[in-house]
Amino acid sequence: MSHPAAPTARTPHEVLTCYYQAMLDKSPDDLADLYAVDAVHEFPFTSPGFPARFEGREAVRAGYRAAWGASPAQVREVRRVSAHETADPEVIIAEHVVVGTLPAKGTTFTVPGLLILHVHNGLIMRVRDYMDGSGVAAARA
Repeated sequence: MSHPAAPTARTPHEVLTCYYQAMLDKSPDDLADLYAVDAVHEFPFTSPGFPARFEGREAVRAGYRAAWGASPAQVREVRRVSAHETADPEVIIAEHVVVGTLPAKGTTFTVPGLLILHVHNGLIMRVRDYMDGSGVAAARA
C-alpha cells in the first residue's frame, strides 16, 4: 500500500473528529477525503444489504453516497463514549452511539458502534467498523 501524505497531516484523534463530522453532515465526500487512495473500510458485522468492505477511497465515496443518499435517516448526534490510544500511535479505537431521526415517521433511533482506525500521515489506511446490525436495520425500516 502506498502512504500519501494528507495536505495537513492529522492525528488519529483529529481524523476521528472529522469522521464524526462527516457522519453528522451526511457527506460522503468529506468522509472519503479522509481516506488514502488505497484504503480499506471493513464491516465485520455487516447488516443485510450492506457490503462487507469497501476497497479504496472512491469505493468509500460511492458506497456512502449510495447508502446515505438512499436513507431518510438524519444523524442528530454522535455521542463519543470513549476513544483509546493503542501501543501503535497510528491506531485509535473509538466507541460511539449514533442518535438519529426518521423525519417521515417522527421516530428516533440509536445505533452503537465501534471503530478501529489506522491512520498514516493523516489519512485513514484501514477502518474496521463494528455497527449494531439490528440497530441499522431498524433505522432503515
